[in-house]
Formats: sequence, structure tokens, C-alpha cells
Amino acid sequence: MLSALISSTDGPAAITVGESPEPEPAPGMVVIDVVYAGVSFPDVLLSRGEYQLQPPLPFIPGSEVAGVVRSAPDGSALAAGDAVAAFPMLGGFAETVAVPAPMVFALPDGVALDVGAALPMNYFTMDFALRRRAALQPGQTVLVQGAAGGLGTAAIQLARALEARVIAVVSTPAKAEVARAAGAHDTVPADGFASAVKDLTGGRGVDLVVDPVGGDRFTDSLRCLAPEGALLVLGFTGGEIPTIKVNRLLLANTSLIGVNWGGFWMRQPEFLAEQWQRLAPLVASGALAPPIGAVYPLREAAAAVESLAARSATGKVLLRVR
Repeated sequence: MLSALISSTDGPAAITVGESPEPEPAPGMVVIDVVYAGVSFPDVLLSRGEYQLQPPLPFIPGSEVAGVVRSAPDGSALAAGDAVAAFPMLGGFAETVAVPAPMVFALPDGVALDVGAALPMNYFTMDFALRRRAALQPGQTVLVQGAAGGLGTAAIQLARALEARVIAVVSTPAKAEVARAAGAHDTVPADGFASAVKDLTGGRGVDLVVDPVGGDRFTDSLRCLAPEGALLVLGFTGGEIPTIKVNRLLLANTSLIGVNWGGFWMRQPEFLAEQWQRLAPLVASGALAPPIGAVYPLREAAAAVESLAARSATGKVLLRVR
């Protein structure tokens, strides 16, 4: 089968495409013929050897796919020919992948496979972040950093579905258009966003900040919080892991909340099915509709991953595998 391989940790440019053996069917595994694969920031980190997961070289990256079931375990609710999304963790940048059954999700009728490939990482993460970690309530106000990216647009759409007001932080007018199309009520430029947020909220601030960026925006994100507000720490695409003086939290009665979706569900895999029961109706209704920013052929996997590393991508980046 054709696949993309990481054979050295020299960054996205070192990703190569060639032939690999097909995965062998194994007990409990669903074999999927992949049509689309999602590209996510962990793929950037894997290409650099900077991710917490460090598989032996060479390996096939790709943690989210959509395609058609080739075979499923006996007793599974899935059958050959079913359209599915899946979260293989690794191996998704290939024509065929084998995935544990609890990590495969039947797509609602009428949901396209490109949409399916854009769901597993970002929307499951944001469901965990907004519902479980932050307990977001209708009428609250959410500030989203990195709002034009795959995770940011997922945050916008799910917060809207939960009846929150959404303010998006963006770095360019083009990214503002992406955030508004995803459902943001307001957009503010990254330069001077804290002042703009105060103006939009009448000086009160926001109840929640969704921050996958970190870096030099972090302190101003904290300044945007209303009393008893919280900042969700989802990652550090800005490159720098920020530090703070915790007296800021004490003085304003604010909180920092870590979001490690993978670390949570790995201890209780049944949680994924619970999430899909919540998310699937919203996907079927169109309330969650991932904006697809770019689709690259599998042979251009290196360029697709580099677009995330360069922070030039908007929306969800996909690979077309078949």
C-alpha cells in the first residue's frame, strides 16, 4: 500500500511517500480503506521528535481518518462497506489502516468522508474541553485563540452549539473570515486583543479562554478573564511554553485548567463512544461542520504537515488518500 513515512526526525520536509506492507487483521481491530486522513499539529511534533509519543523509526504518522470498513470483528456494530471516521493514533497516512473497534465511529447518513476525517482529533478534544473540563454553560462568553485553525474552528462551532457567545482571536483579515464563517460572533486582531475583548464585553472580560497557542499571548489571555473565569490550556502551537506568577490567579479568582483528552480516554476507552453519542447528532444536523482549508494528495504529505508547522493553514488540512 502507499503510505507516508517518518524515517528521521528532521521535520516535515523529511516525510517521504512509498510502499509499505498492509496491516494484518488482528482480533478486535477494524480494517479501513482510507479515503481521507486528517493532518494535525501532533504530526508536526512527531516529525521533529518532539511529541510525547515517540514511536520507533520508521513509522506512519496520522491520527485521524475516514474511509470504508473492509473488515470488522465478530460481534461489532460495524460491517464491511460502512462509512466511518476513526482515530488510529498512528498509521493514518496510508491507504489502509487497522484501528481498535472502540476508536471507530459510524458516520451518520449523508455525512461526507472529508468531514469525517476532520472530526476525531479536534472535535473530540473540544467536547472534552468545553463540556467536561470547563462545564461551559449557555450564555457564557468564550475567547478562542488560534481561531482559524482546525482546533480553533472546532471550539467556535461547539461553543456555539452549547449556546455560548464566541470571540475569536485572529492574526489576519483572511483568518477573521474563516472564524466568522465557523460561527464566531466577533473577531479581534491578535495585536491588542486584550483591549478589544474588554471593549466587547463592557469591561467584564470572558468566562473562558480556549488556548491552543500559548506563547506570548498567554498573559494577555489571563487578563481577559472575568472574575472566576478559566483558561483552558490545550497546547503550545506558538512554540513557547509560558510561565505565570500564580498570584494573578489568586487576585482575580481565576483558574487554569489543563486539557489532556488523550490521557483521559486512554484510561477509559468507553468515553469515546459517549462522546460520539453527543457529537454525532450535531454533525448530522450540520451544527458541527468542519471547514476544510486545504486538501493535499497523499504524495504531498510533507507539504501538508509543513503548512501547519508554518501556521499558514486555515481550517482543517486533509490528505486525499484514494
